[in-house]
Amino acid sequence: MPSGNQTVENLERCFAATEALIDSLSAEDWSTQSLCPEWDVRGVIVHLAAIEHMLRGWLPETADTPLPFDKVAAFTAEAADWSNDRLIDETKALFAARRSELAAMTDEQFAAPSMTPVGPATYQRFMDIRVFDFWVHERDITTPLGRTTDDGGPAAECAVDEVQGSIGYIVGKKIGLPDGMSIAFHLTGPVERDIYAAVEGRAAGVAQLDDPSIEVTTDSVTFVQLACGRIDPQVQVDEGRITWSGDQEWGEKAATSLRFTM
Repeated sequence: MPSGNQTVENLERCFAATEALIDSLSAEDWSTQSLCPEWDVRGVIVHLAAIEHMLRGWLPETADTPLPFDKVAAFTAEAADWSNDRLIDETKALFAARRSELAAMTDEQFAAPSMTPVGPATYQRFMDIRVFDFWVHERDITTPLGRTTDDGGPAAECAVDEVQGSIGYIVGKKIGLPDGMSIAFHLTGPVERDIYAAVEGRAAGVAQLDDPSIEVTTDSVTFVQLACGRIDPQVQVDEGRITWSGDQEWGEKAATSLRFTM
């Protein structure tokens, strides 16, 4: 888990990348369908800004403190009438406010219990999920636009961490790997990592495997986008962006069944 300072630095990278992206969008780009079925590019930016609007000025008192989701709906409704230029200005203003808030937070505040999108945890855990959300949504926009992105670095590591943290669920529930089998995921870059899971009664991530039943190889961006249900797994298989060795039937099932969230 990153430190509080690392989390703030990762969020700054996400804010800066999003600001640079929206400054570069043409009028046509804003209406392009993103990788999120329900949103065009503008819809993704409104979503990111709306969540930061919700978080502005909000600190949990306990892990049960509810998130003010009404602020998301209100922001989204108001933004529907804005021009793209005003949306850019409002988004940058929100990011500036959040930068100030995050910079002023103490270690104790980051460690405080908080409700998060994955249940009760800490405020820092919530912010790490925000890094994941930003990183994925940036590529929801840039992939269909054919834009290149910097897909390595600490924010990318954080995105892979989120998927790795759910690898037991992915392997056990989504892939359905049987008891006694194991799997290794080899990420070739830009984030280079080996992720292991074994099924011994239940599926769980493990630190190391000497002889996995299946080995799946792909790049880190494809891995995260497949886990988030953003891209068609069969297309990735057909184009050779995800391959496997070992048990062929379960290897194919693993390569095409990584989605655990959207």
